[in-house]
Amino acid sequence: MTPAEHRTLAAALGAALGPGTRTIETHISTLLLAGDFAYKLRKPLRLPFLDFSTPAARRRDCEEELRLNRRTAPELYLDVRPVQGSLAAPRVGTPGDASGAIDWLLRMRRFDDDLLLARLAARGALGAAEVDALAREVADFHAALPASPAAWGEPEDVLRWARANFAALGDTRGLRELHGWSEREFERIAPRLALRRAQGRVREGHGDLHLANIVMLDGRPVPFDAIEFNPALRHADTMADAAFVFMDLWRHGLPSLAWRFASAYAERGGDHEGLALLPFFAVYRALVRAQVAALRNDEAACARDIGVAREIAAARRARPLLLLTVGLSGSGKSTVALELLQALGALRLRSDVERKRLAGLAAEARPTPAQAGALYAAAMTRRTYACLGRLAGTLLEAGLNVVVDAAALRRHERDALRALAEAHGAEFRLVECVAPEAVLRERIARRAAEGRDASDADQEVLGLQLRIVEIPAADEGALRLDTDADPATVARRCAALAARLAAQ
Repeated sequence: MTPAEHRTLAAALGAALGPGTRTIETHISTLLLAGDFAYKLRKPLRLPFLDFSTPAARRRDCEEELRLNRRTAPELYLDVRPVQGSLAAPRVGTPGDASGAIDWLLRMRRFDDDLLLARLAARGALGAAEVDALAREVADFHAALPASPAAWGEPEDVLRWARANFAALGDTRGLRELHGWSEREFERIAPRLALRRAQGRVREGHGDLHLANIVMLDGRPVPFDAIEFNPALRHADTMADAAFVFMDLWRHGLPSLAWRFASAYAERGGDHEGLALLPFFAVYRALVRAQVAALRNDEAACARDIGVAREIAAARRARPLLLLTVGLSGSGKSTVALELLQALGALRLRSDVERKRLAGLAAEARPTPAQAGALYAAAMTRRTYACLGRLAGTLLEAGLNVVVDAAALRRHERDALRALAEAHGAEFRLVECVAPEAVLRERIARRAAEGRDASDADQEVLGLQLRIVEIPAADEGALRLDTDADPATVARRCAALAARLAAQ
């Protein structure tokens, strides 16, 4: 089939599908929108990265797209159907009937384009709830994937794709410094990439996980349009997928939500070590978007995306910050930590979550009395703080700001994290969250009734904490933050504190 014949077929199919059918063309496909359905025809192309030159090849690609996208969007991806008849008088056949097929198409269910996350972001309607849900969705998707075959995910492949961006963008856009940064950053992360590949962190992910490929359906963010035509672009470290979301939130002017997403993604799936790769992969993804803009001859968009890459590269700091939020149960330290990570551009480590992860429990699981005895024993507390220190060290080495959310009622627990920061050349700040005892007790009771938080602290635990707490001494330099206020006021106090910390 020639390109002209494809155009004839697409036009005739549009007429056959009925009045009101809309046609959308991409560089590799023609999409026909008719009623509740969308029909995707591949163009008869052979390019360096794909081959749609024969009907058999186009059928295989339709089937691959169906397989891949049913993993995340089964409600959207319906079936592969033959196109039967003639170029001038085609008809859409039924699945499984290949007789007389002249071409193949993928049938999908249509959705409201205004519910795309990119559109929500553009009109200021993308908020924390959607981002938190997306973090859970992506983390759970990645967790369910098997490791890729050994042929995929060599560190040298990662470098090759990164270098391809710079080659495609050329030498006229002032990229020499950013190119040097990418080369140095790859040297730093190459051993970790190899280790993660050996650990099974290279998986067949989405490959093109930006906000225009995610839609809200029934209140749930649904990724779709995974890359089907080039397996090398989707068999990658899972952080390459997560970094695309992070970068695109930043690209839409939402850096605070980008940090919230990255932190929530790691908290859900436990892949904090992977966050050490975040700056490299996010810069790579920004330059992918710059390359796409350049191919469209949109120099303004290309320059914007290169600017995003530079901003993200600058987020990797020579002297990062380790911020420890401490306080009694119910003092609001987790809320404060979440506010501060967004304001400062940081990643949160939460003791309640990591303690349960060490015990093989989900964050919101309620331990049995027998489990609780072991979970909150002194030995598990030591393991938990050792884990927090190890993860914080990994992130600090990567030049990333870290917020540790832990009660840290004993001075030696706080001093250990202070020493860790010093060992990694990082700044250390201590924030003490405080509220009256009556407020603490009311919050604990409400939290227990809701049953949605990782903390298991009850009134008895608070009583014990009040007896054993070692209040930060003057020489610890703690910054006190009063959380006895409505959420908006607490958020303003956190913003003011973050501004103060950033100015120091």
